[in-house]
Amino acid sequence: MAQTPTSGPLSGIKIIELAGIGPCPFAAMMLADAGAQVIRLERAVPGAPERAADSEGSHWDLLTRSRASVGIDLKNPEAIELVLRLVEGADGLVEGFRPGVAERLGVGPDACLARNRALVYGRMTGWGQDGPLASRAGHDIDYIAIGGALWPVGRADSPPVPPLNLVGDFGGGGMLLAFGMVSALLEATRSGQGQVVDAAMVDGAATLMTMIHAFHASGIWNDERGANMLDTGAPFYEVYETADAKFLALGGIEPQFYAELLEGLGLDGDPLFAKQNDKANWPAMKERVAAVVATRTRDEWDAVFAGTDACVAPVLSPWEAHLHPHNQARSTFVEVDGVVQPAPAPRFSRTPSSISRPPSLPGGDTVSALLDWGIEEATVAKLRETGALS
Repeated sequence: MAQTPTSGPLSGIKIIELAGIGPCPFAAMMLADAGAQVIRLERAVPGAPERAADSEGSHWDLLTRSRASVGIDLKNPEAIELVLRLVEGADGLVEGFRPGVAERLGVGPDACLARNRALVYGRMTGWGQDGPLASRAGHDIDYIAIGGALWPVGRADSPPVPPLNLVGDFGGGGMLLAFGMVSALLEATRSGQGQVVDAAMVDGAATLMTMIHAFHASGIWNDERGANMLDTGAPFYEVYETADAKFLALGGIEPQFYAELLEGLGLDGDPLFAKQNDKANWPAMKERVAAVVATRTRDEWDAVFAGTDACVAPVLSPWEAHLHPHNQARSTFVEVDGVVQPAPAPRFSRTPSSISRPPSLPGGDTVSALLDWGIEEATVAKLRETGALS
């Protein structure tokens, strides 16, 4: 599946992705969705996690969409030379190895920038390229723990709750790398010089907590989990169970929204709710709201608050979110080859993004993918003979 992008603000930008799992492919997906021509170089070893397929041989990882995939053996010197040849014509490269691995393989920043001084070399790790934890293994939960983003997530008198792997892998990881790459690519167009982008999930997770740090410094956020406005402490910013064992999300923070929330709940005349920010009354207020919400189904409450500014929304599963009228109106989800998935974001008015399905078998379109990058067909055949390519 050779990629010949025709839309997106990054059309014309060429990126090499040294494949991994999680945040690095997420960043590459964002760049590819926005029109960059990305070539994904995956490990040729059968069973490698980034080459996972289902029982029918279909590649399941939607993070690999919108770009070509080539199986490559980075332990083969000829494969390393191929990477460096690709670097010569690339604008950027992203990799997610542990610190020092790319250098040992011969595709580290020094080797790549020697071939192309304007290259932007993006590095994605959990702990960063330096520091006492740099060489240690870890996962999202560890990085956000150290970054201070895990501790506040949870209810009072309970342990912190991992927010899936959204904060470290994707919000503080892949998103941070994509932003860093675009920033450095923009600078390279002015200076003609490339640079290394060191994106670490621990740094990104900490950065995402900036507003909470401001709240704490201002004295409006205390050290008790589940006792603050945004961490389930407030009765007006909470999730409640409905009569049909589903859930309703309330977010009526501002006074005018809070007033509409109380009106919809039938609590606008209740003296318990007269002082919205009286934390001493929050537990009792939450009990009262919970009892009221439990009297109707999720969809009944959705109808009650339709057209209001009460900041109330039904809690939808990932599998039903694409059915919501607002998401349908905005095409927030798309279907590609029968698979429903989130559409590219953000939206661009002049150069709209587009996506395409990942190849059914990683490495299955090696020839056309490499031809797009100026690699001769005879060279591809030779590399296959030597085992450098799958």
